[in-house]
Amino acid sequence: MVGIVIVSHSQTLAEGVRELAEMMAREVKIACAGGLEEGLSGVSYERIINAVEEVCGRDGAVIFGDMGSAMLTSELVLEEMKDDKLHLVNAPLVEGVVRAAALASGGADVETIVQRVEAEWKRQEGDCYSIS
Repeated sequence: MVGIVIVSHSQTLAEGVRELAEMMAREVKIACAGGLEEGLSGVSYERIINAVEEVCGRDGAVIFGDMGSAMLTSELVLEEMKDDKLHLVNAPLVEGVVRAAALASGGADVETIVQRVEAEWKRQEGDCYSIS
């Protein structure tokens, strides 16, 4: 089964997203890479590597980030690990993780999860409310 990694500047946020996703798909392995040591806000390369190693089995894993440096640091991890079954997904953190968990629990492979989650996000982009 495909695993999921949640990369956030906040450990609390990452754990909250995992909690929500686990309500939909308890059996899916979901790891959090949130915050820095001593509860500080930020992104840790080492925590992302550890989270990937925790959930990435033979079926692979998908990574979701909350913003900017979470995505950039995750890209560095992808370059380092060079695993065809490990993908960074371009989608909103909460909606993307929940949808990926549901797809993984249904047996979808990593490529299908990435394709479906990103396609759904692109379809919905025009429907988002803008804040002025």
